[in-house]
Amino acid sequence: MISVESWMRDRIGDTTLGPKSERVLRMFATQPEFTSYASASAIARRAGVDAATVVRTARNLGFSGWPELRLELRNRYLASLNASEVLSEHNKDASDPILRAIRSDLDQVALLARTVDTAEVRNIASAIARSRRTIVIASGAFSGPAYQLAHVAAFSGVDIEFVARGGTTLTNALARLGPGDCLVAINFWRLLREICVATQIAYEAGVTTCVITDLRQQPITEVARHQVIVPCEGTSHFPSLTPAMAVVHGMLAEIAKQLGDAGRRSTTHIEALWTEMGVMYEP
Repeated sequence: MISVESWMRDRIGDTTLGPKSERVLRMFATQPEFTSYASASAIARRAGVDAATVVRTARNLGFSGWPELRLELRNRYLASLNASEVLSEHNKDASDPILRAIRSDLDQVALLARTVDTAEVRNIASAIARSRRTIVIASGAFSGPAYQLAHVAAFSGVDIEFVARGGTTLTNALARLGPGDCLVAINFWRLLREICVATQIAYEAGVTTCVITDLRQQPITEVARHQVIVPCEGTSHFPSLTPAMAVVHGMLAEIAKQLGDAGRRSTTHIEALWTEMGVMYEP
């Protein structure tokens, strides 16, 4: 992963910043743990500037404001740590781990509501609803949102599949994709090479590539036609997928809306098949 400073310089490009904004940027680069948690006013006090300078610097970096930039900085900081280091980071809080996890997820979903790009969520839902075929790829724990997306969208009549295995299985699925098809990649924390390469291959084949992830600028987002950035910080050594599941549920609601009567007919047909096959337990 590129350094925070290099990432920021790339985003600024040729824009000339004043000395106050330069001090703020230096803080972002040299104090990632503090800046990824702090408020705009706390950063302003430490940098010797006002809070408006922090917000202005965030906008110069292409963000709507400080909350959106702080999310990116926090996720970049966590992505630089291994699992043991992430656990140590979170073990600083001695409160009940169960309640801490629940409260943290509430905070993460609230942060999602403030920072999510709903237009891009809708764009991915539209791509899935209109594509000839869609595959969803993810690995490990991140398979949860991927499975939910594929399973429920298929219930609405979408030709969609969660490719749960990599290697030759994933290769065979990619070989069947082309223009008019869609690929949705879900990945957080540290980027898996296979997920990145598969997205690159799909992009080059003319597939509509969509990414749900936690970092705005990384190799996988460079080949994404649509991307949704979500918070994913947990309270132990693994990310929280609660915000990602909330985004998936929003996509599914949008897919159902766009499919309209066709989606309702598919649902009715599948429920009839459940009855015919005796799928549900009848006391």
